[in-house]
Amino acid sequence: MTLPTDRSDVAADAIRGGPRPRRVRTQVHGVPLPLLVPALIGLAFLVVPLTALLVRAPWRSLPELLTSAEVWQALRLSLVCATAATAVSLVLGVPLAWLLARVEFPGRGLVRALVTLPLVLPPVVGGVALLMALGRNGIVGQWLDSWFGVTLPFTTTGVVIAEAFVAMPFLVISVEGTLRAADPRYEEAAATLGASRFTAFRRVTLPLIAPGIAAGAVLAWARALGEFGATITFAGNFPGRTQTMPLAVYLALQSDPEAAIALSLVLLAVSVAVLAGLRDRWMTAR
Repeated sequence: MTLPTDRSDVAADAIRGGPRPRRVRTQVHGVPLPLLVPALIGLAFLVVPLTALLVRAPWRSLPELLTSAEVWQALRLSLVCATAATAVSLVLGVPLAWLLARVEFPGRGLVRALVTLPLVLPPVVGGVALLMALGRNGIVGQWLDSWFGVTLPFTTTGVVIAEAFVAMPFLVISVEGTLRAADPRYEEAAATLGASRFTAFRRVTLPLIAPGIAAGAVLAWARALGEFGATITFAGNFPGRTQTMPLAVYLALQSDPEAAIALSLVLLAVSVAVLAGLRDRWMTAR
């Protein structure tokens, strides 16, 4: 039997080009044991270490540990460098994402693979690559040193560069996916009204992809905040200059485990906050 349909719904469906797909809820009445057991083991494998960190945390001495000068120095440096690396990623990554999403050119697949390579590249290898490129004897760094007297390794600027190198791919992937989902006809309409391609990008495309840019920036910032391997390889571990929170955790673990746990809790809280901020984008079933 066909249920009566409101004419306004029919008209809305016609405007949209068809009826809106309805959500289908799937209910599982019985979970097979061969699937349930490894699923629970996998859940425990991921949750137990984090729970152990909370259980073993020195809660009574935590305020004293987190208010020490060394912790605040490392935290301030981490926040400043992660924010600067995210800014670099935005300035360079958004145009790169637009290029990959909107422009057809030979070798685009290779370029996309090179852009995403830092995602799977061991961070230490990334640090070595930065040294070979931007070090004092690197293929680019030697000219920076001889022409301008600029030395990047083992400086705060080196920390920003190392963090941007590993964090930018997260932003590029997020923005490129948003650009591919955005309707290009809005840009074409702006072009027919006389807008240049850059004006259409600035006035039409950017507002459309703003949520994707924000999500990518948050991911890039969180990745930069937690970067360790490339930072210690390219920038070193100098307190007050290049020692970020992950490096401070590694150093404290050797002499003061309680301080290492306290610093780890700070990074854990930041990670949870990032996931909470992105829950509507990636953590909800649609």
